[in-house]
Amino acid sequence: MSLLGIDIGTSGCKAGAFTVTGHCLGIAYREYPTLQVKPGQAELDSRIVIQRLKDAIAEVVSHTGGDLVTALCISAMGEAMTPVDENREIIGNSILSVDLRGAEHITRIEEDLGQEAFYAINPNILAPNYSLPKLLWLRENNPAEFQGAWKYLLWCDLVSCLFGGEPITSYSHANRTLLFDLYKEDWSEPLLAWSGIPKDKLPTVAPSGTITGTVASQIARELGLPDKVKIILGGHDQCCNALGAGVISGGKAVCGIGTIECIAPVYDQVPPTADMLATRLNVEHHVLPGLYMSFIYNQSGVLMKWFRDTFAQADKKLLGADIDIYETLLAEMPEAPTGLLTLPHFEITGAPDFISNSAGVIAGLHTNTPRGAILKGLIEGATYYFLDSLNALNRLGIDTSEFIATGGGAKSDRLLQIKADIFGAPFVRLRHTECGIAGAAMLAGMATGVYHSAQEATDQFVFREKSFEPDMEKNRRYTDIYSRYRRLYPALKDILTEINLNEHSG
Repeated sequence: MSLLGIDIGTSGCKAGAFTVTGHCLGIAYREYPTLQVKPGQAELDSRIVIQRLKDAIAEVVSHTGGDLVTALCISAMGEAMTPVDENREIIGNSILSVDLRGAEHITRIEEDLGQEAFYAINPNILAPNYSLPKLLWLRENNPAEFQGAWKYLLWCDLVSCLFGGEPITSYSHANRTLLFDLYKEDWSEPLLAWSGIPKDKLPTVAPSGTITGTVASQIARELGLPDKVKIILGGHDQCCNALGAGVISGGKAVCGIGTIECIAPVYDQVPPTADMLATRLNVEHHVLPGLYMSFIYNQSGVLMKWFRDTFAQADKKLLGADIDIYETLLAEMPEAPTGLLTLPHFEITGAPDFISNSAGVIAGLHTNTPRGAILKGLIEGATYYFLDSLNALNRLGIDTSEFIATGGGAKSDRLLQIKADIFGAPFVRLRHTECGIAGAAMLAGMATGVYHSAQEATDQFVFREKSFEPDMEKNRRYTDIYSRYRRLYPALKDILTEINLNEHSG
């Protein structure tokens, strides 16, 4: 028997099948485009994503042989919702977190409720990233879709619904809408009343690990799955990622390096509200009961994709599909710190700052600056973004003396060494770097009785492969460069705001 883990991200989806002893039978990846019709808008064509996901699942299932899949579970990005009608047909696109539509409603929440009172219900820092402002924008600007939608579903719920299960969302995903009461573990009546969003347009809420149904026979045949495969409620990708990395108790943090790079500390209980507000960190449920998480993140993987698509299209075509273009580009990077100062504000930043009125900057370029140095400068700048928050995590009792690296970026020795050198802390690569799909598979096994505890699942899946120790001489040089990096945004803030406003007004 085998367990199928699925991960749906901003720019691509993955599927992976694992034996009950944690052996990977196969992984498949499919990329899809972001639709950007206007500045500040970013959507996915949900129909394309579902078809690409089906293609990835079918590829993986073809490698399972006699290890028939018995259960599947989905890890997915947060915030983005897709409208479906009563026939469970997709009727619109999925608006991504980096989309700025509806930002004016965040101002309304702050004025009407206040950040502190809001945080006491839904402990998130108010920002345009979340689902609620998009829903309010759709209600005002696309009333036909809004009224015609039976449900607005997050990606875990959507896959469950389309594959034959019930439209049920996890606590961790519900938190990303800004309509969830963390403490009551249900939709918040006061927040629903304020927003005017009908509760019946939202999925049911349940803890991760809930069985939401069985894959429909027609879908099973299409994907090559056996009959009666259970669908298990997964969760927000960073929460599944923590399980897949073996972070199953409080006091540790995991670093997910993918389209979005995220440092995610885990807590044994909800931290004190005053401390979390002071550090501008959110709180949401882990996929394991009794645990909670926060997220510090930016779009560093998006920057690497931008670099690839902007500076390496010819290389990509020349090398062909079988060559990893990223490793080819990373090999061009200089060994020493670049000294470039990259402000990773190419899109709206994530927690803790949520800066939406800025723009990206690469400072320090010369005519003799090679392409590899620019790429390394992007990576360095995206990593500097996290340094201020590490001290805050230490004050909250989170151990930052070592980081478990996960995601596609964790496969790169060069990338992990840069992270270790800048943080001044070891980065550990696991046997399974794709911890989102591994965590989903583990959760599928726990929900169906294959494993009796998270520790039992961890014992089968989580093994350290290599530790990247920091070069402390480089760390000292990076510390000096970081002191200049910290001055970059304050010095340019006004002009970047003006550039951003002019771009969006055009």
